[in-house]
Amino acid sequence: MKTKEGFNLRTICGEHVMVAEGKKNIDFCNIINMNDTAAYLWKKLNIPGKDFSVENMADLLVDEYEVDKETALTDAAGLAEQWVKAGIVED
Repeated sequence: MKTKEGFNLRTICGEHVMVAEGKKNIDFCNIINMNDTAAYLWKKLNIPGKDFSVENMADLLVDEYEVDKETALTDAAGLAEQWVKAGIVED
């Protein structure tokens, strides 16, 4: 999967909020709020044109946090599913 163009993470009043920009996303009316962990992953994975997987997400979690691989994979899969449903990544 990869992040969709025109979705940028901003920190507003201490909250991580996804902002849709550009003509492609003019009809996007959702507000997506991310916790620190999700924001960390987005910042690491939001590279234009670069694909990533749940495995990549889990590896980042294991490297950054005190979490075992199995838990990281479960959490990463859940987050990836949320991102796909929200329309900010392409599967």
